[in-house]
Amino acid sequence: MIIYRTEHAVYLLGLEAKETDMTKTILITGTSSGYGKAITEHFLTQGWNVIATMRRPEAANFAGDASRLRVLPLDVTDEASIAAVLETTGPIDVLVNNAGIGAVGAFEVTPMSLVRQLFETNTIGVMAMCQAVIPQMRARRSGIIVNVTSSVTLGAFPLAAAYTASKQAIEGFTGSLAHELAYFGIAVKLVEPGYAPTTNFGANAIIPFDQLLPGDYADFAKPVMEGFASPALTTRESDVAEGVWGAVHDATGRLRFPAGPDAVALAEAR
Repeated sequence: MIIYRTEHAVYLLGLEAKETDMTKTILITGTSSGYGKAITEHFLTQGWNVIATMRRPEAANFAGDASRLRVLPLDVTDEASIAAVLETTGPIDVLVNNAGIGAVGAFEVTPMSLVRQLFETNTIGVMAMCQAVIPQMRARRSGIIVNVTSSVTLGAFPLAAAYTASKQAIEGFTGSLAHELAYFGIAVKLVEPGYAPTTNFGANAIIPFDQLLPGDYADFAKPVMEGFASPALTTRESDVAEGVWGAVHDATGRLRFPAGPDAVALAEAR
């Protein structure tokens, strides 16, 4: 048993590791590749029942015990899709909000339609998933929600203004939500991954980077992109999977879990 403190109240949460080890059903969004795929495989390896969701489940390709795995279609921007998934899965013990889209470029030429897409998926999609699972967790007085953001929330990164805004919104949202749900025995956590060159972040961008970089920005952008090409520290997909595992099993009331050497370095420098 741990003590959870806020400015106005003290709540007791039964979230010792031995108790969360009994939690066996986890739903993860955005699992077709990258961090989501790694998180899925990590929990499968640990013997959990995993519900892996993605927009196109035909792309699923996971290592691990397939008997413990369910792959379901999910669009986090579609309320009907969210409702259908939760009706199919029944009760879940842990929700990991990992689904997200990226965008890199000069904000001056970033279409507002793209900004809205970023917020629909990265921000409102996360909120919608949280809102959908809270009633069942509140009724049971137990549950864990892990929201995956980004190390862009740990420092000011150029050429990522809209993307950063969509992730920073979830940082504030999660901190507030953690306070109000602690009363009901529900833990809410943040995992903040660093930069992983091996993921499809750039390739999955809705608009290619070169289309969001006017000529006047070329001299400014050159050293920035050179830095991304040869970073001193990077994150592996497994770092994020381990970060989520640590967040799920945390018994200290900790909110933030930077994942990857570069994210940890940024967090320690704050």
